Amino acid sequence: MSHGQALPIVAIVGRPNVGKSTLFNRFARRRRALVHNEPGITRDRVAEEIEVEGRRILLVDTAGLNLAAAAAIDRAVQAQVRAALDEADAILFVVDGRAGRLPEDEAVARMLYRGEQPISLLVNKLDIPRHDIHLSDFLGLGFERAHAVSAEHGRGAWDALEELIVQLPAALETPAEAETGLRVALVGRPNVGKSSLLNRLCGQDRVVVSDEPGTTRDAVDTTVEWEGARYTLVDTAGLRRSGRRDRTAEPGSALMTVRSLERADVALIVLDASEGPTEQDARVASLARERGCAVVVLANKWDLVDAERSSRLHEEVAQVLRFLSDAPVLQVSAKTGAGLGRKLFRAVEDVARAGALRVSTAALNRWMERTVARHEPAMAQRGARKKPVKFQYATQVGVRPPTFVLFCTAPEAVQESYRRFLENRLREDFELRGTPVRLRLRARARD
Repeated sequence: MSHGQALPIVAIVGRPNVGKSTLFNRFARRRRALVHNEPGITRDRVAEEIEVEGRRILLVDTAGLNLAAAAAIDRAVQAQVRAALDEADAILFVVDGRAGRLPEDEAVARMLYRGEQPISLLVNKLDIPRHDIHLSDFLGLGFERAHAVSAEHGRGAWDALEELIVQLPAALETPAEAETGLRVALVGRPNVGKSSLLNRLCGQDRVVVSDEPGTTRDAVDTTVEWEGARYTLVDTAGLRRSGRRDRTAEPGSALMTVRSLERADVALIVLDASEGPTEQDARVASLARERGCAVVVLANKWDLVDAERSSRLHEEVAQVLRFLSDAPVLQVSAKTGAGLGRKLFRAVEDVARAGALRVSTAALNRWMERTVARHEPAMAQRGARKKPVKFQYATQVGVRPPTFVLFCTAPEAVQESYRRFLENRLREDFELRGTPVRLRLRARARD
């Protein structure tokens, strides 16, 4: 997923309550591509891969990016816009046509002027043509592409997105693995020690480290070598401009996480072992799995954990990150360096190998026959009669993550529990530990 062509990111920005999430859902629920609903993954997604005009893009909803309470809403909006300008390839700027042009809209517009990305202004909540008179209120904001849309009803929304996508430059090739080695992203909520871990792994201070959440802002790539192998560490952190520090960078952190994961083969999910796993950690981890990254969980600050807390912490990690039950969990300390040597890099290599595994069609079909014979799916209801679901053929169609298509007589009748059974058997039988597995069921075309 990271080698070849990276997906362009389109961010939806704007002040609160203008309809950003409604617009995101409108786009995400139609023309979906490579979407995987896995039990246990946080449902309030902020990123969705969709196809527009024959081109795949990654749509990001900044309304869902406020992972921690900001001191004030306007500062949170500014942080989201800054993150969009740093990380997005194109921007949908949404305003509320019913409310009219407000000073907050003008403040966002002034920030967006500084960027070089193509931007479309979407004047939302204009449900019928006679409401379009309100569009003129916003033309003074100075954006060449302005559209009257209704996210609620779909009016004009897809036309606006399609016009924006045409403005995107041709996709750029990412560096070959031979040049960069495995690309490993360090991701996690603010202040869990990502920058300290990066510095320890590099053996020198490459990024600013601070106890203040949100100190870091931009992604930084650092190449390291371990026992002759090369790795490119992608931190969601970097040098922050000097000046007053506050928590306003946090609402944009998910956008930077998405960008880092889009460029990575393996994600190191960093937790604060002294605090224990949180729902915010689960949300970051779910982004990694959705983007197809193989995963290693790092319980950082283990030097602060006593023996009594240790056993309880393992149970908490297993519960909060239950959808990553197959991922290795390592006890590490950026402060002392514990756990950051051979064990870590071997875990990275193991999950990366699983993510890149190709299974021959012959072996896959033998596996399918054995697995279905051991546990058959429930009968499919056809009118007043029930018929068995017959699995006919299996093939692998992709890696990073491993993606399999199983052809059967009634894919719509296969229960979710049986899909999970098949996926779990794939993991166990082919040692797909630590990587997402995509499983698609299709009806075989009739001759």
